[in-house]
Amino acid sequence: MNRTTPLLSCIALTIATCAGMFAQAQRQPPTPDQAIKGMFADINRRVLAMAKDLPEEKYSHKPSADTRSFGDVIVHIASGNIFAAKIGRGEKANWDELDPKEYQTKAAIVALIDKSIADATASLKAIPAEYFSKTLYPWFAVIEHAGEHYGQLVAYYREMGLVPPESRPK
Repeated sequence: MNRTTPLLSCIALTIATCAGMFAQAQRQPPTPDQAIKGMFADINRRVLAMAKDLPEEKYSHKPSADTRSFGDVIVHIASGNIFAAKIGRGEKANWDELDPKEYQTKAAIVALIDKSIADATASLKAIPAEYFSKTLYPWFAVIEHAGEHYGQLVAYYREMGLVPPESRPK
């Protein structure tokens, strides 16, 4: 074995490591606009995956009598998305709670959350990036709200002995 081979390997590894660190340092953090749009898309992707994944017979599951059922939580998240969509379009809006009794089936609930995500995403995309240098309203609150309830839904899955879609091996 040539004595220079380990040295050359070490130099090559060092150069590769430094190049990777340099590339990482050159990436810019997301702008507020990019961050809000990315976080909104991500949390809603995870909620929608759960809504589509859970068997319909488990939609009425609730850990105790004084909590919302799985399906009711999805409807509640959709309420936040609808609020954000209205604000994003420049409409005056209250966070009006949708009545979960109006959405009795998995298909109706999945359609509701899917439509609420699409409408809010369209509103969000139409907002100029400069808006987010002044305020994150209402988007940050809606994202946090969905994230809180996403965690609740993860706990429901685990309580039912199921693995949430996001936790499954890829």
